[in-house]
Amino acid sequence: MTALLKTYLRPYWKQLILVMGLLMVQAIANLYLPSLNANIINNGVVRGDTAYIMSTGGFMLVVTLVLGIVSIIGIYWGSKTAMAFGRDVRGAIFTKVQTFSQKEVNHFGAPSLITRNTNDVQQVQMVLVFALNMILSAPIMAVGGIIMALREDVPLSGIIVVVVPVMAVLVGLIISRAVPLFQIMQKRVDRVNQVVREKLSGIRVIRAFVRTEHEAKRFDVANHDLTNTALTVNRIFALLMPALTLILYTSTVAVLWFGGVRVSSGAMPIGNLTAFLTYIMQILLAVMMATIMFVLVPRAAVSAGRVQEVLETEPSVNDPQEPAAASDLHGFVEFRDVEFRYPGAEEPVLHHISFTSGPGETTAIIGSTGSGKTTLVNLVPRLYDATGGTILVDGVDIRDMRRDDLWQKIGFVPQRAFLFSGTIASNLRYGDEEANDDRLWHALDVAQGREFVDELEEGLDYPIAQGGTNVSGGQRQRLAIARALVKRPEVYVFDDSFSALDFTTDSKLRAALKKEITDATTIVVAQRVSSIMHADRIIVLEHGTVVGMGTHDELMETSPTYREIVFSQMSEEEAA
Repeated sequence: MTALLKTYLRPYWKQLILVMGLLMVQAIANLYLPSLNANIINNGVVRGDTAYIMSTGGFMLVVTLVLGIVSIIGIYWGSKTAMAFGRDVRGAIFTKVQTFSQKEVNHFGAPSLITRNTNDVQQVQMVLVFALNMILSAPIMAVGGIIMALREDVPLSGIIVVVVPVMAVLVGLIISRAVPLFQIMQKRVDRVNQVVREKLSGIRVIRAFVRTEHEAKRFDVANHDLTNTALTVNRIFALLMPALTLILYTSTVAVLWFGGVRVSSGAMPIGNLTAFLTYIMQILLAVMMATIMFVLVPRAAVSAGRVQEVLETEPSVNDPQEPAAASDLHGFVEFRDVEFRYPGAEEPVLHHISFTSGPGETTAIIGSTGSGKTTLVNLVPRLYDATGGTILVDGVDIRDMRRDDLWQKIGFVPQRAFLFSGTIASNLRYGDEEANDDRLWHALDVAQGREFVDELEEGLDYPIAQGGTNVSGGQRQRLAIARALVKRPEVYVFDDSFSALDFTTDSKLRAALKKEITDATTIVVAQRVSSIMHADRIIVLEHGTVVGMGTHDELMETSPTYREIVFSQMSEEEAA
């Protein structure tokens, strides 16, 4: 946690110095007031000096007023600094996650990354708020209170020697039991987030398979695990405050008892006893404030470690230190003996993949489920890095290109079309913010989406819910395709992006794409043979290996795997 605070509080060192100075002034004033009060009792009340009482009392009121103003200013700047810290850390996590490849995202998991950027940051921020508003003054109050108590009466200060170690031992025992539970609790918060996220994302599947009760039980298990852990922690800390309060009031009784004996014997003025009692209260309250930190810090330390883990993770896909110079080629994609295996996998998913695709050409990839089609196209925009071989775009190894430059060349339509909350227009302009309405409508024409957008009362301004859940699957796919067309990239990658379309719409869309994309490279992953029969090149994958490559007619003669796929979908007459 220290490293996190040191890094992200550095820009606010001036505010920190101001807050610490104000807390110091506040602590000194609080230590000074009981001494003035003792003087009023000893020199004013006992002697009947009304003028002294009025003058000293008036000065105490001024000090109290200044103390109130200082407290307000300190709390304002302390809270502002803590909120700025939380904002910066959340921004840093978000920025860092943006650099992650799919490997790092899969390693942490989306629910955990969300928890780390919200709940974990909030835990650290809460500790900082308490520290800057109260806790930094606790050591000053404790040490200063001891010094001032010794000034008032040394023998009576023996009570402090007994009380403070007892409080320290009590706090230590409770914290030692609570820290491991905080680590477990944060993991169970992750689990609750994961179950809720799956529930919301898969609501249609859950209802279709009548698994609502099953999912409710899954959530109950995760929720009860978190609740039980939290209850265990709270039960441990429930012992803390009553015990500390007992010690506090027992100490007060002891001070009054032994102090009364000393006052009655004339060894101690009555005003000094009043001041001593106030200092004892300040010392013990300072210890109690420190105890609040002991309650908050363990969980915050766990959260800070989780946050730091994300921030210190280096993405496996990085920009080169010296990017290669841009070539004169445009739209060329080449795979040279490419191999890929997922982290921890014993066997590669892709073996020795080699092919070239150029402008104006359509390369189709087909194969059975699990053959590696999606993995292959995910390597083009570097969602993963190939573990063997080389992928070149425009003659340059993509690992030697800046990722922004690479992504600028590629229009990627993923297998699961995703739309962002906003409007149809804002989603279509995602690839080019400067695109005018005419370009948007033209892209919709090509993607066969104009008809349903025209029927919407708001047209391009129709609001889209997060993930595009308020439009159908086919409409999402057409909008995702239109979004790629608006970008006008050099390379189009369609990862089974036509699966939700009916045959008529699919046919019209592909015909329109063929006319529209005449000078760009197109790579298509498909399941329907009828939609790729006229591709310039068809790659047949089986278990991650190319078992056939060529045109439809060539593969019908040379590839048994391709013929098997074809005849599973159409008759011999249709295939011919």
